[in-house]
Amino acid sequence: MNVVTGKCVNCGKEDEIHAHGKCYHCYRQSYKQPTIACKKCGQTVQHHSRGMCHNCVQMKFYYERIKGFNVKKYHNIDYPTWKELTKKCILCGFDKVVDLHHLDKCRENSSKENLVGLCPNHHRMIHDIRYSDETQEEIRKKLEPKA
Repeated sequence: MNVVTGKCVNCGKEDEIHAHGKCYHCYRQSYKQPTIACKKCGQTVQHHSRGMCHNCVQMKFYYERIKGFNVKKYHNIDYPTWKELTKKCILCGFDKVVDLHHLDKCRENSSKENLVGLCPNHHRMIHDIRYSDETQEEIRKKLEPKA
């Protein structure tokens, strides 16, 4: 491998020349990523990958992986189990946004029998003293085995 050494035009240090007559350190400091309009969100930002900004790349290509890590970290259950439990609200059937609720209100108890999926409205109601008893009774009726 041919290594070109010389004097850096920026700092004057005798070192390996990387590009534009600059040492590696000076070149890295002067490099700026090209600015683009993100294909997905339209914001003018530094180019990250595939013509999109960093946030759009994360959402498009890594969302499921990140969600899986977070589910394991915060709920201590595997991603397929979380996905199954949060398919729809057990009370109203809403399926767009579903929260995970612990029936015994203990975060450490992550058994499948203790977890239910609730829409944001019902999840809020179960934690509100005014509607808590009513909502818990509805959940009890839904989870009751049909004889």
